[in-house]
Amino acid sequence: MIAYDALLADSPTDYHWPEPTENAAAGICYTSGTTGNPKGVAYSQRTTYLHALASRAVDSFAVQERDVILMLPSMFHANAWGFPYSGWMSGADMVMPGPLLQGQHLRTMIEQTRPTLTAMVPTLLGDLLRADEQQSLDLSCFRAIVSGGSAVPSSMIEGVRDRWGVPVVQGWGMTETSPMCVLSHPPKDLEGESETFWRLKSGRPVPGIEVRIVDDQGECLPQDGVTIGELQLRGAWVTGEYLNTESDAFSPDGWLRTGDVGVVDARGYVQLTDRTKDVIKSGGEWISSVDLEDVLLKHAAVTEVAVIAMPDERWQERPLAVIVSQDQGEEAELLSALRQFLAERVAKFWIPEYWCLRESIPKTSVGKIDKKRLREALASDELMVQRHDR
Repeated sequence: MIAYDALLADSPTDYHWPEPTENAAAGICYTSGTTGNPKGVAYSQRTTYLHALASRAVDSFAVQERDVILMLPSMFHANAWGFPYSGWMSGADMVMPGPLLQGQHLRTMIEQTRPTLTAMVPTLLGDLLRADEQQSLDLSCFRAIVSGGSAVPSSMIEGVRDRWGVPVVQGWGMTETSPMCVLSHPPKDLEGESETFWRLKSGRPVPGIEVRIVDDQGECLPQDGVTIGELQLRGAWVTGEYLNTESDAFSPDGWLRTGDVGVVDARGYVQLTDRTKDVIKSGGEWISSVDLEDVLLKHAAVTEVAVIAMPDERWQERPLAVIVSQDQGEEAELLSALRQFLAERVAKFWIPEYWCLRESIPKTSVGKIDKKRLREALASDELMVQRHDR
């Protein structure tokens, strides 16, 4: 550990900062590899600068000098979502937790420094909500909490709002997009819907980003909020290639194929329904694992959940719900309760008959649920799957 003042005292006073060209590489991050081998994305000086400017905008993260940023994302996770650059550019203060991301450490940092802005994956957000249930935790210092990396459940959005009055801004982005792409700020005209309705959406593209949906032949589909297709992106800080890797992830006209499936409405709001590798096709009908997970997380007994496809002789695929539960009671009673809970909220054919109760669900290095590892465990019979359809 080196004190900042000591670092300055030992630093040369005549250091000349290099002035690279704007297209020179400024950094490299790798995709998390949840659907394949990790791929390198090089960020240029130009894209990093533009991304930092965009994240200072009022309708994005509004990073400013008065902010105290609790810096939770790691640098290897898409440049910590760009906050080191927009924060330094703005003159904001930063709280640097390093590896101390456990609940008791975060509690101390929040109580002592009262940060105004942070970003985290939903796993960490859920940890903070559970920590508050064990011992009161005051998060009212935050003007916003940005969450992304995977879909943010409505229970978390409403829990943070109801307990502390803090808005959760859901974001969808990728390593390939530096990562800011779309953000779920509600529009000024809610059109009769609740704020939660809009915050649950993946978001609307920030200026500098374009989104379109296409069919299997690459033809553009209508943005009517109903038609489902693959989401494609292009923009000022969206990569055009991977590092030393040939890839079919780019369309002939230069759009990034995200591998995500969703809809775009007339106002430009994007709603992811699934990853192309995660969507479940049962008897010719699509089942969204993201929506099914969101509903299951509303049940008080469910702490974590991941839904993946289970091979089925009759229906080709059925949903398998992998559950972490706080309920220590009879498993059959719990699963019956969950099925009844779902029956009141989703279509009947969505309700899983395959279940797996675990103490934990595998995560990637950045805290996202690792469905790739779950599918591998299922294929090798490592998951203790039980059938329960009553």
